Amino acid sequence: MTSLQGKNAIVTGASRNIGRAIALRLARAGCHLSLAAHQDAGGLQETADQAARHGIDTHTTLGDLSKREGCEELLRHSGEKLGPIDVLVHTVAIRPHQPFETVTTPEWESVRSLILDSTMHLALGIVPGMAERRFGRIVLFTGLGAYVGAAERAHVSAAKMGIIGLTRGLAREFAERNIRVNAISPGSIDTVRANPEWYASAPITPDTIPMGRLGNVDEIADAVHFLVSDASGFITGQTLHANGGEFLAG
Repeated sequence: MTSLQGKNAIVTGASRNIGRAIALRLARAGCHLSLAAHQDAGGLQETADQAARHGIDTHTTLGDLSKREGCEELLRHSGEKLGPIDVLVHTVAIRPHQPFETVTTPEWESVRSLILDSTMHLALGIVPGMAERRFGRIVLFTGLGAYVGAAERAHVSAAKMGIIGLTRGLAREFAERNIRVNAISPGSIDTVRANPEWYASAPITPDTIPMGRLGNVDEIADAVHFLVSDASGFITGQTLHANGGEFLAG
């Protein structure tokens, strides 16, 4: 059995909410961490400080992962500070709500580049080394809208569906080299929303969730830990629906 103790992990979107919870969960498991965020230097450092209390090494990088150069910089810094990367957990996304007919080409490109292009660039940079060392664990984040659709978020659903295709393709191609790739599709999670105005017309409530409550960030972090640990040793190419039955309800 392979422990996560001493493994090197990248966690994006780590300055708050789900990303922070994942970072702290992996820190408790003994992973050294390269933590990334776009602009919130204070929040990112707070995550790093909390994680370091578990006796692991931490490194932070601010950057725009919607750009290839931002992804390359993150990977370069991570390698310089920690060494070869064993685990990638990529959480960053943007979910603008707007009528489909008003979506402009630049708006579509901004959604696609942050959600899908960033995932592709990070995978291209990190998978070859994992394949050479014959060890890698990758967890990507999709969303419920990719499966059931979402009004005024068709462009987001399209980009998130691309994550599912990439997850399956990578898993199939690199399984024999001990790289496992899975995705998580969180449901409605009790987090602080960066753009609450997007949710004004459709507030997030537990009314339509079979379990009758919102999820919490630690539950998503536990799901990530499961997927990168030996507990899921025979699982790859899958999407874990962590949504309290919301997917079943459509």
